[in-house]
Amino acid sequence: MIGAEQKNRNARSAEVAAGAIANAQTNQSPRELSPLAKMIASEPVRPAMSAVVLGGSIRMVEFLLLSLVGFAIYATYVYPDEGFLWRYVIATLGTSATAILAFQLAETYDVAALRRAISTFARLTLAWTAIFLVAFAFQFFFRLEGQYSRVWTASWYFTGLIALFAFRIFIVAKVRQWTREGRLIRRTVIVGGAAPGEALIEALQAQTDSDLDIRGVFDDRGDERSAPMIAGKPKLGTVDDLVEFARRTRIDLLLVSLPITAEQRVLQMLRKLWVLPVDIRLAAHMSKLRFRPRAYSYIGNVPVLDIYDRPITDWNIVLKRLFDKIVGSLMLIALSPVMLLTALAVKLDSKGPAFFKQKRYGFNNELIEVFKFRSMYTDMTDANASKLVTKGDPRVTRVGRFIRKTSLDELPQLINVVFKGNLSLVGPRPHAVHAKAQNRLYDEVVDGYFARHRVKPGITGWAQVNGWRGETDTPEKIQRRVEHDLYYIENWSVFLDLYILLKTPVSLLKTENAY
Repeated sequence: MIGAEQKNRNARSAEVAAGAIANAQTNQSPRELSPLAKMIASEPVRPAMSAVVLGGSIRMVEFLLLSLVGFAIYATYVYPDEGFLWRYVIATLGTSATAILAFQLAETYDVAALRRAISTFARLTLAWTAIFLVAFAFQFFFRLEGQYSRVWTASWYFTGLIALFAFRIFIVAKVRQWTREGRLIRRTVIVGGAAPGEALIEALQAQTDSDLDIRGVFDDRGDERSAPMIAGKPKLGTVDDLVEFARRTRIDLLLVSLPITAEQRVLQMLRKLWVLPVDIRLAAHMSKLRFRPRAYSYIGNVPVLDIYDRPITDWNIVLKRLFDKIVGSLMLIALSPVMLLTALAVKLDSKGPAFFKQKRYGFNNELIEVFKFRSMYTDMTDANASKLVTKGDPRVTRVGRFIRKTSLDELPQLINVVFKGNLSLVGPRPHAVHAKAQNRLYDEVVDGYFARHRVKPGITGWAQVNGWRGETDTPEKIQRRVEHDLYYIENWSVFLDLYILLKTPVSLLKTENAY
């Protein structure tokens, strides 16, 4: 049966045009969605904005703003008469930092608070005033009344407050704009319908200032057991449909409404859903089991159990992108002479272009175009990698053998990292769309193979520096690669990226599996 399916798939892939490949979402034909699910998935969606990063950025800007106002007044009024005094520097930085802490305690950095101008301004005024009252009390008890200019203090209080108000007016306008655009909401789907799903949706919709946008419900049960409309939200398909749906549009949160006691059904669903780069939560709103409050996290007042978290989020994404852009740019500049010589050698060795572009699977199974130096004869190139390169492969040129063994053919992927942004320096290696191990597609060999696509792929990775580089002609080789990729995803840090990057040149000396 598997052999017949494989023959059919090979025949179909031989006939399919390049345009059809570009539209593929999995190694098999995309799953057919319902008309309503297709319509929702085709809606234009802006990239999500992290509320954590937004709040942190506002904190940093306000700290700098208050500090600059304090220093500007000091430079204008105090410095001409008294010169440079360290106590003003310490007081300005210390008061500004304490003010940010006070604003945090006053809950002025939550997205919901950032949408409400009047209440936020009132909290800012109270917190800023309290900081100065505490400062006056500090000066009184420690007899420091004459150490600081009263004009400087009063001017900083009023000017700082005006600066805060002006900045927050701008932020409130932007937050409302980003909310309308869907960038500061979590696009959510409910898994499981009937009574539990209906109760969950009603509980979520009853909350004020919710950041959830519930797009629909996915349930394996038919309409006789789960109605087409559940608490005003449409049923869009089955759990298998959800995997395809989440690859076509942005989904941030999956809420599973099945009872906690339905262990087998929950596990069956999670085996399908864990490959997606989304947060997965199990709703506990109807469970009779009651754990300690700290065992739950909460969406508003609804208790949930955290099942899977999207890897590399919030500030970690910012750190990884900065690492890629800065280090990638430096590497591109440093290696440009090597790349120029390699391109020249490829051109002189055989007819055809120096570069070769290949479709590969990127983040969340999105098809990306990866740059490489051409290592095969032009009339023998295999854009789909339907046949793995083997030792002594006649399709590979003389220069091609060398650059493949040394991985010089991968250097143009720095262009993907620095300019296109669809590759990272470090991550799971992107595989070609029809790559196989023993004539079986990789996702047929390894259960949960697509879970490695929960993060952006990389030029090098944990598997490569641990000896799993080169030909993947057996199920064991691809299995071990995936295991290492999943380890990397679960244990990512900037230091791990740096370690892998530094270890990569050493691992390239082992060329027995690279052809």
